[in-house]
Amino acid sequence: MASLRDIKGRITSTKKTKQITKAMEMVSASKMNRAEQNARNYVPYSEKIEEVVSSIAQGGGDASHPMLEARDVKKTGYLVITSDRGLAGAFNSSILRRVYQQIRSKHTSADEYTLITIGRIGRDFFRKRNMPVDMDITGVSDQPDFADIKDIASNTVQLYTDERIDQLYIFYNHYVSAITQEVTEKKILPLTDLNTEGKAGRSSYEYEPNQEEILEVLLPQYAESLIYGALLDSKASEHAARMTAMKSATDNADELIGDLTLSYNRARQAAITQEITEIVGGAAALE
Repeated sequence: MASLRDIKGRITSTKKTKQITKAMEMVSASKMNRAEQNARNYVPYSEKIEEVVSSIAQGGGDASHPMLEARDVKKTGYLVITSDRGLAGAFNSSILRRVYQQIRSKHTSADEYTLITIGRIGRDFFRKRNMPVDMDITGVSDQPDFADIKDIASNTVQLYTDERIDQLYIFYNHYVSAITQEVTEKKILPLTDLNTEGKAGRSSYEYEPNQEEILEVLLPQYAESLIYGALLDSKASEHAARMTAMKSATDNADELIGDLTLSYNRARQAAITQEITEIVGGAAALE
């Protein structure tokens, strides 16, 4: 049995750890609330730009654009959003496992795909496995602005425009609730899956100078907005996952402290009983 000093030391260290995890839980809860609000506030813009793009693309004119047309797939791009830090439960591992399994099942050569990563965890994961990472960005703030990822978003879209990739998928964790996040896969390019139902006829637009020139400007912005929206969603999921993980750690620390305290009290009682026995035994020997 461990000594009283050892048990007392473990209780003290566990209490200090509990203070840290509790503080991290509270910080993550605060960040999650703000990130969730950011993601919600972005939805109206995302829906409106999709409505406009759908209206132009399905307007019945002669307007066309390479980003709206599927082509033979020779190379696929995967944009993967993870976090820069751990301690977030299965937030990173679940999405990395999903991407890795899909690549292994669909591709036989590294020449058939390329990776774009947002977040240090994802970048390091793929590089350690010698998988092609074309672009990466780390150090994105907890409440990101579009300017933080504008370069990587525009460069990713440019990969498709330059025909260096023929389709682009994005993988991220979708925020459902504070305790639920879903790994989400979405095709960004080509834009062949626009949700046009009930939207094309909702508003009437006049185009100046013409539809094709508007699409030339609007479609890259729309694709970039999808990437930014996914990042906002992922950030809310990250903070929620970290809050849940830290709450679980705090609860486990409470349970461990209770068990250690019980062991400490039992050990102290045994020591006291032993001392009383020795005193009684010594007194009896003197009689």
